Amino acid sequence: MEYRQTGKIRLRIPPVIFGTSALGNLYAELPDHTKAQIVKECINNLAAPVVFDSAGKYGAGLALEVLGENLKTLGVSPQNVIISNKLGWYRTRLTGPEPTFEPGAWIGLKNDAEQRISYDGITECWEQGNQLLGGKYKPSMVSIHDPDEFLSAAINETERIKRFDQIIEAYKALSDLKREGKVDAIGVGAKSWKVIRAIAARVDLDWVMFANSMTILRHPSDLMEFMAELHRAEIGIINSAVFHAGFLTGGRFFDYVPIQPDCSENIALFEWRKKFFTVCEEFRVLPAQACVSFAMTPPGVISIALNTSDPDRVKENVTAVMTTVPAEFWEEMIKRGLLNTEYPYLP
Repeated sequence: MEYRQTGKIRLRIPPVIFGTSALGNLYAELPDHTKAQIVKECINNLAAPVVFDSAGKYGAGLALEVLGENLKTLGVSPQNVIISNKLGWYRTRLTGPEPTFEPGAWIGLKNDAEQRISYDGITECWEQGNQLLGGKYKPSMVSIHDPDEFLSAAINETERIKRFDQIIEAYKALSDLKREGKVDAIGVGAKSWKVIRAIAARVDLDWVMFANSMTILRHPSDLMEFMAELHRAEIGIINSAVFHAGFLTGGRFFDYVPIQPDCSENIALFEWRKKFFTVCEEFRVLPAQACVSFAMTPPGVISIALNTSDPDRVKENVTAVMTTVPAEFWEEMIKRGLLNTEYPYLP
C-alpha cells in the first residue's frame, strides 16, 4: 500500500482511515460482537499505524467507548493506532425517549449530547473524549466537528458572525493542546468546503477533511483550485463520504437523507447513477472502487475515510483503495458526460 506525503501532519497516515459512526449506532444498533469484529478487521487488514476517525457526537460518545474497549481487548499498542477525535459535542444525561441531537439518526442510546463550541467547551470535550476512550488511547489528531452545521443554525448574519468567532476561539483551544504536546495535528472537517476555506484562512491547520464535496459525482473547479492551494501549503487532505452516504454504491440515502426519484433533482441523481453503473459493469469495475480511486486523484489527498457497519466490508474497503482503475474507464465516463471534461488529474 502506497503512503503519500503527509506534509504538515508529520504522522504516518495510511491511504485509508476507518470511520466509527457505526460503533455509535448510526441508523442501527449493532450487536456488541459485530462492533468488536469491525474493529478487529480494521486492525487485521492494515499495517500499523491504523487510523480511526471518531467523535463525541457519534452515539453521544458511544463510538469512542466501544473503540477504546475493543482496542484494549485486542491488546493493540497505543503506538500502533492513531485516533482522530472531532470535538464539539459533550455527553449529557438522556432525559427523554431519544437523544435531542439528530433525532432518528442514532438508535438505542443511553445518553444525550449537547454542543459546546467555545474555548472551554472544546477543552471539556477533549477531556471527556479521553475518558470515554478509557485512558490508554488518546487522540493525536483533533478538529472541530461540523462547524458548517454550527454556522448554518444562525438565524441571521449577526449571529453567524458571532458563531464564527466562537469557532475561532474553539480552535485556540486546539492550538494550545498542540503547543502543549498533547496532540500532534489539528484540522477541520465539514460537508461545506467553503466553510473549511474560511476557517483555513484564520487557523494554522495541519489537515482538512472534505465530506460529500470532492467525489466522482461532484468535483467543481473552484474546489479543485482550493485543494491545490492546500497542497502547496502542505496541508494534508482527507477525503470522506465519497459514496454520498452510500447512494453511489446502490444505497437509498444521499448525503445522509433518504431520497426517491420524486423531483427533477432526484431524478437526475438516479439517472446519473444508472449510467455510472452501466460503465462500471462494462469495464468490470466495482462502483466503490471507482468512487475511491477518483477521490484519491487530486494532489494533496493523503487518505480516504471509509465507514462500514459490516465487518466483511472492511477488507473490501482496503482493497478499493489499492485498486487501479483503467484509463479507458475514465475516458468512457467523460464521453458519457459523467465527469467534468476539464478535470485535470485523471491518469
